[in-house]
Amino acid sequence: MKSTSYWLDTSQPFNEGSSKPLEGHYDVAIVGGGLTGSSAALALAKKGARVALLEAETIGNAASGRNGGMCNNGFAQNYAIMAGKHGKPAANALYKAFDAGVDMVERLVQEEKIDCSFSRVGKLKLAAKPEHYDMLARSQELLAANVDPETRMIARADLRTEVGTNRYHGGLLFPKSAGMHVGRFVQGLATAAARRGAQVHERSPVMAMRKVSGGHEVTTPKGKIVARQVLLASGISQIGPLGWIRRRMIPVGAFLIVTEPLSPDHVKRLMPTGRMVVDTRNLVVYWRLTPDNRLLFGGRARFAVSNPQSDEKSGRILKAAMVEVFPELAGTRIDYCWGGMVDMTRDRLPRAGERHGIYYSMGYSGHGTQMSTLMGTIMADVMDGHPELNPWKDFDWPAIPGYFGRPWFLPILGAYYRMKDLVG
Repeated sequence: MKSTSYWLDTSQPFNEGSSKPLEGHYDVAIVGGGLTGSSAALALAKKGARVALLEAETIGNAASGRNGGMCNNGFAQNYAIMAGKHGKPAANALYKAFDAGVDMVERLVQEEKIDCSFSRVGKLKLAAKPEHYDMLARSQELLAANVDPETRMIARADLRTEVGTNRYHGGLLFPKSAGMHVGRFVQGLATAAARRGAQVHERSPVMAMRKVSGGHEVTTPKGKIVARQVLLASGISQIGPLGWIRRRMIPVGAFLIVTEPLSPDHVKRLMPTGRMVVDTRNLVVYWRLTPDNRLLFGGRARFAVSNPQSDEKSGRILKAAMVEVFPELAGTRIDYCWGGMVDMTRDRLPRAGERHGIYYSMGYSGHGTQMSTLMGTIMADVMDGHPELNPWKDFDWPAIPGYFGRPWFLPILGAYYRMKDLVG
């Protein structure tokens, strides 16, 4: 079993990094080489900007290469809650932004000819309890009436046509959603940006930033540059001068396992439609087929940080959960087990904007594959004088009371959500 991301292990490493020294002046410095940073670098380079993309490790090494590769539309939250809190017009506009994110991924895959197995297979949200099905049905009725008429309910009696398990009580289908090989996608974005002139520097963590004449001085171990504008696309990174960010996002571990390749008979029985699948539990689990017909199974197995010991323990929990869903996989070999950190905001919605002359986009809260790609592209326009294009421009971002970047309360949250899953 490999303790590394399947996506990173089965994609070609980025090999278009700049050999030029880190010095001189740029139009934009981008901090972070994941989906946000790589898509922003590509969009800015297309505009003719001189761009330096600074990645602390390697392209896609953090959350962008450690997720489920699901490119899903729709909110993490119930639509009715979002409409009640923000009003239907705002909720509809934000919902459509997630739709636009899936469209943007598809467009970039086609335009840049990125071989990443992108496919609109749809997402199925499964009801873990009977009352959850009723909740999903009410939500679908509102969605269909207001913003997404393509959604539909799958009754429990019909569920076997979608997924080969008796564990669930029906589900809500989002046909617009897609899946892809996210490792190849993020590498493809960065390669396309470099091809258009962006200088991509791996293993170049930003250690300091300060305002200077002409912009911002950005310091890395490999040298200093001055950039007229800076975009923070770093997520929950613990490297560099990001204290303001760290007080506003909670790093939560997400864990995944991937099986050996499944036989055609297994695939036909267990995943006949090849959907992206997620359930309604607080300690959520999700699964999908990989392009080579392995089963990827992930979730918030434990409210803990990701490290080798934590990943291994979480992997055992996930395999037990997988066998609960699909008992016939009890003897199936696990080939990959890994974890990563999700940058979670209090309301599980992204944040993007500008502070003290420095731009940022992050906080995707486990739904970033499509939104990070969209926001990287949008932030290129925002920085070019179009702040009205930012769908999150009106969202304030206060610090989390009593929190200073160390998530001491994760075990307490985990116990609370386990209890909620038990009682309803």
